[in-house]
Amino acid sequence: MAVAPDRANGTVAMVSLAHLKRRLGQYAAVWVSAFLLSGTAILVGLWFADLMAAADAVLPVGLALTALTLGAGVVASLMSRETVGTKLLVLLLAGLLVLPLLWAPVSAAVAIAFFADRSIEYSEAYAGFQIGVSRVLFPIGQALGDGDLFGWVWSAFQWVSTLVGFLSALAKVWPMLKRLLGPEPATES
Repeated sequence: MAVAPDRANGTVAMVSLAHLKRRLGQYAAVWVSAFLLSGTAILVGLWFADLMAAADAVLPVGLALTALTLGAGVVASLMSRETVGTKLLVLLLAGLLVLPLLWAPVSAAVAIAFFADRSIEYSEAYAGFQIGVSRVLFPIGQALGDGDLFGWVWSAFQWVSTLVGFLSALAKVWPMLKRLLGPEPATES
């Protein structure tokens, strides 16, 4: 296994920050793509079916593709020549960020339902996603307090996942905007 040298001070780094930055950039691209593709597919599906039927057709595919893409990135990192510390950190980040990433296609359906003034809870795919996430979050709510806390944990999950997605999108879009707007004007001295 190759060890990544730290060019700044000539020592051996335990974690490759460049690799992590590349993987987080890819995570951001997957989040934005999952949101946009699922949203577009649901909107196209509205020409042929009801919102709930379109969401039920699109969300399972969107969730599966999103999970497979995350898995492919993790496997690529594990198969790479990166250090064990880098691989472990990639695994840890993937575990922490998998639910916010899976929220991307679902949040597109939620946003469309909001603007259509419809309740997304009637979608079987959304209900299945909520049940699956609740199986992960309910024990956390139980550990923190009573079962009544689950509603708060679910709301917190939605907000945190949306914030992670927004920050991911911003991290991906900001450099493009800076290039589009051009370089900063030179200051005269």
